[in-house]
This record gives sequence, C-alpha cells and structure tokens, in this order.
Amino acid sequence: MSGVSFLEKLLDGVGVEWKALESCATIERGRRVTKSALSPEKRYPVFSGGVTPMGFYDDFNQKKNTITIVKYGTAGFVNLIEEDFWANDVCYCIKPGLALNNKYLFYYLKRHQYDIQSLATDAIPAHLPTEAVSTYKIPVPCPEDTKRSLEIQAKIVRILDTFTELTAELTAELTAELTARREQYNYYREQLLSFEEMGGEVEWKALGDIGEFIRGKRFTKADYVEEGISVIHYGEIYTRYGVWADHAFSKVRVDMAGSLRYAEPGDVILTDVGETVDDVGKAVAWLGDEKVAIHDHCYAFRHSMSPKFVSYCMQTKAFIAKKGKYVARTKVKTLLINGFSKIKIPVPYPNDPDMSLAEQIRIVAILDNFDTLTNSISEGLPREIELRQKQYEYYRDLLLSFPKSEEAVA
Repeated sequence: MSGVSFLEKLLDGVGVEWKALESCATIERGRRVTKSALSPEKRYPVFSGGVTPMGFYDDFNQKKNTITIVKYGTAGFVNLIEEDFWANDVCYCIKPGLALNNKYLFYYLKRHQYDIQSLATDAIPAHLPTEAVSTYKIPVPCPEDTKRSLEIQAKIVRILDTFTELTAELTAELTAELTARREQYNYYREQLLSFEEMGGEVEWKALGDIGEFIRGKRFTKADYVEEGISVIHYGEIYTRYGVWADHAFSKVRVDMAGSLRYAEPGDVILTDVGETVDDVGKAVAWLGDEKVAIHDHCYAFRHSMSPKFVSYCMQTKAFIAKKGKYVARTKVKTLLINGFSKIKIPVPYPNDPDMSLAEQIRIVAILDNFDTLTNSISEGLPREIELRQKQYEYYRDLLLSFPKSEEAVA
C-alpha cells in the first residue's frame, strides 16, 4: 500500500482545513538574556537558534517540548526542545491549542522548514517577519470533530516517531560500523605502506629522486565558465577530492590555455598552502584521460610510479609527521617544497621495475576497497547512511502531504 493511499485511508473521507498558525496556536517571542549572565554551571539551556544552546542560565521561560522557530540569522530553523529552557528574543515559541497535537505540529513545521525559511527577508542578518509565521497555514484534519482530529494526528505522530527512532538506531549502528572500518582502514594502510617485513626488497627514496615538482599558474574564480579548460583549484583539493580523481569540477576560459600550467595523467597534485599543517601538501592522484590545469598554490609531482600508490603514501601518519618539518607556520601554513622533496617513500623491488609496479598496484587494490567502503559517497557505508535518511524523509513527506484547497494555496 502506498503512502498516499495510507494517508487517504487514515483520513477515511474526512476533510482537511488549512488554518493560519495564529488561529490554532499561541506564538510568542523569547526574552533577551545577555551572554554575561550565562555560565556552564547554571541549570537551564539558553537557545537562540540551531540545536546547540548558546549557554546556560539560572531561570527558564519556556516549558519542555516547546517548538521554536528562529527569527534572525538562521531564520526559519525549526526545533523542538525537550527540556525546560530559556528562549532568547531571536526565537518564536509555538504552543498549539487544544485541537492540535504538539508533536504533529512540530513534524509538519520541520517538514516545511525550507518553505518557512524562504519567507525570510534578504537582509543581513536574515529576518523572519512575525506575520509570515502567524499566517503560515497548517493542515488540521477533521476540524469539526476535535476528538477524531487528535486521533488522526496522534496516529501520524506514532508512525513518524517509530520511523525516527528506527532511522536513528540504524544510522547510529552504521556510523559505529563506519568508524570501526575507518580505523581498520587506517591500520592496514599504515601496515601495508610500512614494508616492515620486506627488508632489502624495499628502498626508501626521496621524492626529489623519484620525480619532479611543477608549480601551477594562477587563475581566479572570476575566470570560471560552464565549458572550457578543466582546472583544479587548491581549495577544492581539501573539500571535493579524495585519494584520486579522473575529472575536474571546475573550468576556466579557453583563451587562458597558454597562460596555465598542467598536471599530466599519472601526476600527483598537492597543495602548498592550508589552514592547518595536515592540509598543506594534501595530495590527489590525477587519473583523467587528459591534462588538467592547476592553481599556483598547487604542485604536480611527475614520476613513474603508481599515482595512487604515491597518493596513499602521502596519507600515512609517518609521512604527515615528516611533512610537518617542512611547513612554514605563518598565518597561512605554507609548504617548503625544497625540504618536502627530501621526504622518502617506499619503493618495493627497486631493481625490478615491473615487479615494483605490480606490488604497488596490488597494495593500491587493497586500499581502494577499504577507501570505497569507508569514504565513498556513491558506495559503501556513507551511502547507506544517506539512503536511510532519504527513506525516512520519503515516508515522512507522504504522511504530511495533505491535499491543499485553492484557499490554502492562496
């Protein structure tokens, strides 16, 4: 049975009236409390916006299970606070009347949070007008029979509570599994790339002896276009790329072709600046079919080894510890490339290039499997967590998708 059919069966032919929130709930503003009055030792949390309290106070002005909607800043954010608390003056506090189930109202408002947020002004900070909240329409099933209406609302709440609980439990289990797998992945990566058991069959060579570093040329976001030359900006390496990449997310104008520098397929691209020491020198193996332009805060490391193998080596704890010696700790951390080029990585079977490459590829295949399971957003556990959340949202939407009358739409 589909979710829509279930909702129709639940309503069993009764009508739905769309009522302005102010007609079926009390809306009041919180009261200002200064940061100087707050202390971690005090009892009651103080909420301004979001799900984290801004501090704690020695009094409360709202009872537990009150719905809040943020007025300023993250305007339109909906929350249900399950303990006595102090609502600051940037919050609207919503208390349903006798004909409206509190949790039902919360689920509906949370489901339509983005719709409510769209009603905020474009000012800085964003501002959600009182009228936008007070006139927001809420579906009330069977309004002429309060008892029946509350029974329908309560049944919807029980179903959504069950979905919420099951989704939270499954997400927690998957997250714990993901954490364990990441620890296992890190362990095997360190073990595989330490080569402690290979003895003389591995040689540790300086990066500068293995290949060369080629610095990129500058381009800015103002140069970006929909279609043009593929580029990798250093900032994207922190946020959008993993161990390897075979396509770029950004492009610049074709007329810039002669002024750029490029990474060739098989190069390892790394950053030379970052906010932290770990960020500096973050590496991504370029596996695209064609060359890609790189920013002047990037280097292309050109070599004859497996690019993924080199990229994985640059993620190990031992490599990161050595890298830290060659980072200038100014306001923006900067890589000292001459020192960085002295860091050594393992080269298995150095006297037999074919066997060496085969061993590198074997190790990469093992690490790729772990990487997919633990980090891939299209496969593995992260994808499972995302799918469970989408499944919950799908059924929640079906349960709260009441047919709208022309008056409600207007």
